[in-house]
Formats: sequence, structure tokens, C-alpha cells
Amino acid sequence: MRPAVLLVLAALAFAAPAGAQTETKPALLDRVVVRWHAPETGGVTRPQFVYERELAFEARLEALADPDPDPAPFTDRHVRAALDRHIAETLLASLPVLPAPDATEIASRAESARAVLEQRVKGRDKLIAAAKAEGIGSDEIDALLRRQARASLYLDRMVAPMLAPSDPELRALLRTGTTPFTGRPYEQVSVALGRWVVSQRLGEAIASYFQTARSRVTVTIVRSR
Repeated sequence: MRPAVLLVLAALAFAAPAGAQTETKPALLDRVVVRWHAPETGGVTRPQFVYERELAFEARLEALADPDPDPAPFTDRHVRAALDRHIAETLLASLPVLPAPDATEIASRAESARAVLEQRVKGRDKLIAAAKAEGIGSDEIDALLRRQARASLYLDRMVAPMLAPSDPELRALLRTGTTPFTGRPYEQVSVALGRWVVSQRLGEAIASYFQTARSRVTVTIVRSR
């Protein structure tokens, strides 16, 4: 079990069962820790599930992106942020986008999401290490990236454009001195700056969306058996 995940879920009404695991009990590879539903995903008849490994992995990503790092791999605030973001992205990814993206566009956006995520967690090596620590495979990372791609496409097309900041916009932002690239030549940082802007905009839009959607979401902490 991942201690930080379990501690946060305990605060949300998770209660561990009494008694120790016997030697004859099959090894637990993964388990559902959160069940939730919302009208956007089909309501109570179509519950959504969050597994322990994926929540721990996503909490590690939140910790790596945290501007105020902690010695632990992740803390309770990272678990809470990961759960909120997971639910918000799933909700957004379920909403219709017009015009509807095809498989090629989803794949392209997923690759862009990978680049943004790698920069957000400060490197591909850190992303891979976080996945390895929680036993997350490449197919599971791909699924997360497709979810993020669909969520970002909805926000970009149906809310406000945010996936392709213009060159003049980036140059003006660099001059303000409010980015991590202050003082560096634009030509050297334009790509990284663009990804940073996209990451910031998406993070803010996802958080804002979830604040308005929270009242429609019913979350249940799943007890272990």
C-alpha cells in the first residue's frame, strides 16, 4: 500500500479493515480506491473508478510539478490534487467537441500532451521513474495522455483557445519577467515557453472547471476487503 494515498483517503472516510493479511491470501496487485459518478459520464448507472496505482502515480506527477517540493515522493495535498485533476480531466474528456476530432488528431494532441507533461515534471527521466515506482506501464501512460488530449481539445475549442499561443503573445509574455525563462533569448526558449504557457492555461482551466462541476460529482471512497 502507498502510505500517502491511504492517509488521504482515510481523511475522506476511508477505513482500513481489521486484522492482518494472512500468508495464504493472494497477493494484491491493484485495487479500486475511489468510485465516482457525474451526469457527464452517465450518472449513477455508469460509475467511474480510480485505482490505487494510477492515483499514486498521478500524485507523484503533482509532486514533481510542485514549485514547493517536499522530500517525500508525494504528500496528502498531492493526492488530493491528483484526484481532483483525474476527475476533472475525465469529465472534460467525456464532453462533445465540435468539430469532433479524429483518431489522428487525438494521437497528435496526445504527443503534445506528453511533451507538456514531461516539461511540467521536469524531464522525461522523472516521468519514467515515477511510472516505474508505481508499476505503471507505457499503455497506461498513453491512456492518461489521451485523456488529457481530449480534455484539452474540449477546453481549446469549446471554452477558449489555449493550445497554440501566438509568437507575439509569447514574446510579450517573456518581456514581462513572469515566466521561468526570464532573461533568456526568445529564440532559445520559444518552444519550452510555449509548452509552459499551455501547461499553465490548462491547469487553471481544469481547476476552474472542476470548481463549478464539483457539486455534480459524487465520490465514494472504496474500503479494502
